[in-house]
Amino acid sequence: MDERIKHVGILGGTFDPIHCGHLLAAEQAREQAGLDEVWFMPTHIPPHKTRDGLTDAATRLEMVELAVADHESFRVTDVELRREGPSYTYDTIVQLVEQYPDCRFSFIIGGDMVEILPKWYRFEELSRMIRFIGLARPGADIDRVPNETVTFVEMPVWDISSTLIRMKAAEGQSIRYLVPRSVERYIKENGFYA
Repeated sequence: MDERIKHVGILGGTFDPIHCGHLLAAEQAREQAGLDEVWFMPTHIPPHKTRDGLTDAATRLEMVELAVADHESFRVTDVELRREGPSYTYDTIVQLVEQYPDCRFSFIIGGDMVEILPKWYRFEELSRMIRFIGLARPGADIDRVPNETVTFVEMPVWDISSTLIRMKAAEGQSIRYLVPRSVERYIKENGFYA
């Protein structure tokens, strides 16, 4: 491995809110794919999501910053939040590659996303700039996915989602252990999702 090149994994998402499943995925990718750092990248307007009532960008960014504060290899980038319009991975990677020439980037995705990768905006060009790290659940049939641009890492099964957390918070139920303690406090103190 070239010492001058920093290997960085990008984990993008709305993070509304960020939860322990996101952190676990980042850690598994970091360790198994030999990444130096994982950068969490909240999206501005995800092109594939249409949910109304997306929490404002500053709040989502703050929750991510709280969640990763105690991990020496986790960082937060607001590159997509500073850009107007939909957040296309291609545009973001072009910007990051230009801005950080000493970094080699990988994009971390759920194993279920691998099959639709070829439909991503400017996928061919994107796949020449970065590698993809696919999170494979135990028992997933990754051999049937004909995609040489993806490195798979094992991801423990943990059925958790931001939707579940918003629902529990709205109903006044506990979200402890689903989100980091700092994020749980932030959500409660500010009355988010209630």
